Amino acid sequence: MKWVLVNRFDEIVDTCEIASGVGVSGAKTYFRKRKQMDVESFDKLWKVMSKTEYDRVFKNNLYDRQMGKMKYEWWKDEESYLDIEAPITQSGEDDGRKTKG
Repeated sequence: MKWVLVNRFDEIVDTCEIASGVGVSGAKTYFRKRKQMDVESFDKLWKVMSKTEYDRVFKNNLYDRQMGKMKYEWWKDEESYLDIEAPITQSGEDDGRKTKG
């Protein structure tokens, strides 16, 4: 099973592949020994979780941040005048070009 070491900013810092029967305590011990830290100090700085758990938690949090009430739809703020082929204003006024005819 794949385990990840996560910092307080929810970034993966390290990964390891350990037999599936070991569990989170075995993975935590592995990462703690690599960092050469005692249990209390380690727990203050790091989280250990399976890669699948991290993916599930991270994707849910990311989805909530993007799809919540604060969702920013940038394309609605774009003005039509930014398009070279579009008229200068959105009101449908003449764009100032004269046509022969």
